[in-house]
Amino acid sequence: MGVRRDSFGGIFLVGLIFGFAEISNGGITSSYVRNDDLSLDMPLDSDVFRVPPGYNAPQQVHITQGDHEGKGVIVSWVTPDEPGSKTVLYWAENSELKNVAEGFILKYKYFNYTSGYIHHCTIKDLEFDTKYYYEVGVGNTTRQFWFITPPRPGPDVPYTFGLIGDLGQTHDSNRTVTHYELNPTKGQTLLFVGDLSYADDYPFHDNSRWDTWGRFIERSAAYQPWIWTAGNHEIDFVPEIGESKPFKPYTHRYHVPYRASGSTSPMWYSIKRASAYIIVLSSYSAYGKYTPQYKWLEKELPKVNRTETPWLIVLMHCPMYNSYAHHYMEGETMRVMYEPWFVEFKVDVVFAGHVHAYERSERISNIAYNIVNGLCTPIRDQSAPIYITIGDGGNLEGLVTSMTEPQPSYSAFREPSFGHGILDIKNRTHAYFGWHRNQDGYAVEADSVWLHNRYWNPHEGFIRGCVMKRSDSMSLEGACKVHSEYLRSLLQIIQNLV
Repeated sequence: MGVRRDSFGGIFLVGLIFGFAEISNGGITSSYVRNDDLSLDMPLDSDVFRVPPGYNAPQQVHITQGDHEGKGVIVSWVTPDEPGSKTVLYWAENSELKNVAEGFILKYKYFNYTSGYIHHCTIKDLEFDTKYYYEVGVGNTTRQFWFITPPRPGPDVPYTFGLIGDLGQTHDSNRTVTHYELNPTKGQTLLFVGDLSYADDYPFHDNSRWDTWGRFIERSAAYQPWIWTAGNHEIDFVPEIGESKPFKPYTHRYHVPYRASGSTSPMWYSIKRASAYIIVLSSYSAYGKYTPQYKWLEKELPKVNRTETPWLIVLMHCPMYNSYAHHYMEGETMRVMYEPWFVEFKVDVVFAGHVHAYERSERISNIAYNIVNGLCTPIRDQSAPIYITIGDGGNLEGLVTSMTEPQPSYSAFREPSFGHGILDIKNRTHAYFGWHRNQDGYAVEADSVWLHNRYWNPHEGFIRGCVMKRSDSMSLEGACKVHSEYLRSLLQIIQNLV
């Protein structure tokens, strides 16, 4: 993508047109041929699973947002042999003032497994848009990391999110994380749509596989927040071996700031981050009418101030729209419950996992259907979100290659390959999403789309008639004689791209 100028200073679009054209290219099933064999686990002696040196050295270090606004960070880690220190030493870059935050320690047992000492420490009242260093551990086993806090929430604050789901700990999982790390469009925070370690795929839900997975993702999750969503592989409900408490390993290991958004459960919560308002839902907790999750979401959506955080993003594990044969229609009951709210409050995009493949929908809804009226075909709806399934992280269960045929009209693009996504928010009106297949070069997008904000820029088709063809020699002003406010937002995007 690029921008060029003529001798009169007019701005020409070289690549922008193709991003907008994706919106109308519905019904693409990629013909890309990939190896659909089952993924193989990385050997236990792989360097990605290496235990840090030193007695009782902290391991599995990861961070997530620690409050609602973005000024807090939850730092978590495990010590294997004894509790060790439960404090975090932290300081701003170029500052000599060092601060101490104190956390707490917990353990759990699962069947014949006893966890290490799991530490959680919330650092509060940080400065926005600041790089901080932090240390965990004591003595010669102290380990140091860093993170950058987000900018203060605001309508035109650019910010970049990564998207990964259904990761596991296979060779393909490693390729996904590496591909994400080396993407030239750097994600600043990762939105994770569920199914973490796949420990439950091992005999007796071998919880040592939670430890290997924690060490595997540390290289990213210790330096940027991973925003957690629970999937079905986090349930770990096995009463026949005495494990009747759902989500036990997950809730002990991965803490989230749910109370800050008035939630009564860590399974659903919300955060603000830059210009985005992110709502995390639980596909595997009760969500019917009058349940705690239902009542929370009913109160949460009207609270979103789109003049402060214009981008409204929902994360869940089980997709509401999915045209693959595997897990087909599994999200239908949650769709019936919550889709009318998504349309009413103009959610911009819903990310999900569960299906081990990639798919992007058109803006559609099926809210007219009431069982008896027969209106059961999803229709185009410019107030509805785009639904993106990105459960293609690389787990040992492999890809889903069987699809429903013919491709439904609501499905814009689908391909069963492993990869990750990048959501690059430009300003209050425009964001750019790209999906990156593991087999491609780091900057290559196998699918992409410009997202037009549902609140600030609801008329998505408006731009297509005024964007010039690639060979045109008109200035942007000549090509787009549109409302001045809209033109200014488009020019701002172009300036960001130069």
